[in-house]
Amino acid sequence: MKIYLSVDMEGVTGLTDPEEMHLGGRGYERGCELMTGDANAVIQGAFDAGAASVLVNDAHGSTKNLRIDLLDERATLIRGPGKPHRMGQGLIPDMAAACFAGYHARAGVPHGVLNHTWMGKEIQNVYLNGEICGETRLVAGFAGSMGVPVALVAGDEAVCEEARELLGEVETVAVKKGIDKFSAELLPPAVAWRRIREGTARALGRLADFRPYVVEPPYTLGVEWNSTAIAAACSIVPGVRLAGPRHTEFTTSDYHEVMGLFGIFSMIGGQVACGSGRYG
Repeated sequence: MKIYLSVDMEGVTGLTDPEEMHLGGRGYERGCELMTGDANAVIQGAFDAGAASVLVNDAHGSTKNLRIDLLDERATLIRGPGKPHRMGQGLIPDMAAACFAGYHARAGVPHGVLNHTWMGKEIQNVYLNGEICGETRLVAGFAGSMGVPVALVAGDEAVCEEARELLGEVETVAVKKGIDKFSAELLPPAVAWRRIREGTARALGRLADFRPYVVEPPYTLGVEWNSTAIAAACSIVPGVRLAGPRHTEFTTSDYHEVMGLFGIFSMIGGQVACGSGRYG
């Protein structure tokens, strides 16, 4: 039983402050330790359930956040930028299941801690085949395109609600309850990690209950940007078209291209936003 684990950071146990998510920010180093703790809880639960291997993908920001020196030695880690499939890097069809930890609600969810979709400032909303799309749906669809079901989603209470609405009886573990975007009621790490470990083992013990989340091709990725300048810049990418002053669309029959495009968008959006100064 090969298990895949994608780990984001905004939904990690104990974290509520954007400073804790970025190198050089107040509390970042401790944030990385807590992120690794969530990952280890999933890894431990997976091996408790009989996993043969666990592949972990650092899926946040620079993708250089997880502490390899603190990671459960039975797992392997994908780390560093330049990954063509970003949050889904490493997913392959022979995985028995995918697990998501540290995940967060999509942009605009009022009680979602640090809610956003892919980029916290530059993107207003993302759509997949015309339906609103958060990161959970995006990566679940990538897994589903290869026949891999999502078994576990751990993060804040809002993303757990989002996951159940999307995926049905997926196992969820809420490690915090949002009050607003930057505040939450938190579980102590020891409690959260125990619940994640137990939830993972429970999920992998009932794999027959899960089905891949399949989005029918062709796939149309729509992005509503916060800036006409970013939309115009992204529309230069071959295959991307302007669907409105701040809205781009891209259609493909290969889900790998959907995931890869977000990496390009991140670079373009960041560069345009940085160059726009006070008008950004």
